[in-house]
Amino acid sequence: MPSRTLISALSISRTTTDSARVAGALAGATLFTLFGMAPAYVIITGFYIVGTLLMFGDTAPLRQVALAMTPEEAAGKSSWSDLKEGLAHTWNTPILLALVSLAFLTNLSAFPLTNGLMPYVAKDVYGLGQTGLGFLVASFAGGALIGSIILSNVSGGTRLTRLMVVASLVWYALLIAFAQMPGPGSAIPCLIVAGIVQSFSMVSLQISLLREAGERLRGRVMGVRMMAIYSLPLGLLAAGPLIAAIGFRGTASLYATIGLVFVLLIALRWRAALWQ
Repeated sequence: MPSRTLISALSISRTTTDSARVAGALAGATLFTLFGMAPAYVIITGFYIVGTLLMFGDTAPLRQVALAMTPEEAAGKSSWSDLKEGLAHTWNTPILLALVSLAFLTNLSAFPLTNGLMPYVAKDVYGLGQTGLGFLVASFAGGALIGSIILSNVSGGTRLTRLMVVASLVWYALLIAFAQMPGPGSAIPCLIVAGIVQSFSMVSLQISLLREAGERLRGRVMGVRMMAIYSLPLGLLAAGPLIAAIGFRGTASLYATIGLVFVLLIALRWRAALWQ
């Protein structure tokens, strides 16, 4: 995509994921209520099977792209060499290192609270069933969808790294507020707003990575960024004993406070790159 349309293009692309999460959360809860656990999972598995079959479509364009590389260019190429080159380029480019560090941080301390731990929140904190869980998940995803739509209409001259830092700080502040909410009635509006600023933060991060990586190394850098998601299981694993010790509200407040502190540290450490 041309640089001037990158914000709109990625924002619109993100709406497909966000809208699917909204529909999936509500439809999944409905299927579970109507048919029970086993039939609901059979239906979900059916969607995966259909998706897998659709992957076996016309692969001629993919083969043409694969054959476009000359033998000289293909010599010595491997996944490991590409990964090492992407890691080295990210490590030696301050703005890329700042962006990947923020992606690692959010997967470690923010997404566990609104993804993996949401079933615990619904059942053990608010005393809700599967329908209530669906509404909680759909609220955050719906906010993200709203944020993506708003971001698709901003101008190409928007200072995305500044927006990303500010939105990340607001996101963590809202997670602290969400952790203190006494019931789902007050938690849902908080999740919606948190979803909006989460979209501002993560879409801005992705666009900034694409812009700063350079055309030759863009794929490698985005691969390094995707590896940041492996901090998510670490955050989930640590949350278990923490919830047992200090409860969900204490754990969520701790995670969000750590996130706030480290977003500020990232902004200060790489302020010259992020605030230009």
